[in-house]
Amino acid sequence: MVFFDIFRLLRIHQWIKNLMLLFPLFLSGQWITRGELLPGALAFFSFSLASSATYVVNDFFDRERDRLHPKKKNRPLASGAVKPVAAWCLVVFLMLAAFALAASLPAIYWFWFLAYLALSLAYSTLLKDQPVLDIFCIASGFVFRLFAGGAVFSIQVSDWLFLTVLLLALFLSAGKRLAEQEALGENASRHREVLKRYPAGSLEAFMLISASSVLVTYTMYAITKGKLIWSVPLCCFGLFRYIVAIKDGKTGGDPTETLLKDPMMFLVGLVWLLMVLGSVYFSV
Repeated sequence: MVFFDIFRLLRIHQWIKNLMLLFPLFLSGQWITRGELLPGALAFFSFSLASSATYVVNDFFDRERDRLHPKKKNRPLASGAVKPVAAWCLVVFLMLAAFALAASLPAIYWFWFLAYLALSLAYSTLLKDQPVLDIFCIASGFVFRLFAGGAVFSIQVSDWLFLTVLLLALFLSAGKRLAEQEALGENASRHREVLKRYPAGSLEAFMLISASSVLVTYTMYAITKGKLIWSVPLCCFGLFRYIVAIKDGKTGGDPTETLLKDPMMFLVGLVWLLMVLGSVYFSV
């Protein structure tokens, strides 16, 4: 039972975020020809283990507040199923394993890797209660993954792709905060202090602004990829679907859980993947 609780601390389902490291190679059209699977795997698993370590650290600092949350109170540290000493031992093990896997990767990868770790620590200890800054911290984690992936494969990340990832991450982060604010109601600030610092309507405005911006930047990126332009309506549908899910209260706002649990969102992601494959790898 203790092993299971320790395993839950890793949040394995969140590793899907680290697929962002593979985007530069995948979208460049060089996946099949270059076949750089080993460095890609090393980068993915080193980032995944390190991100799991940051989740444990975040759960440690949030354990008192999590006890006030209807769902998060069951997390291993909040419930007392895992003791803090065991959690910190796990952090050390995960970081040593992550560093070992990343040892052979380029120095510029290490720059983004360490920047992610520093940002995650700053977020967990200082920045999560600062409005606007908190969602930019979350969004920056995705951008760091993107550039870390570019570093691994020596591929320059396009400006339009960078802006699309940043703005989409801001959209998702604002949605997550809004979902928390609406689900917890008057108790929102007891669980997450920053929620009381967002005036009514501000998070909705952030979502609308960032969603509109995503459509512009992704359209410009898709134009550079030719047939990928046909995926723009799909992108628009996915954004709308996420907004509806947030406002209906059918999701906790976590993008990963929404993707995995909402069949329609999962289908959107799958169709987008197939469209990219067709456009980038099989266009004539």
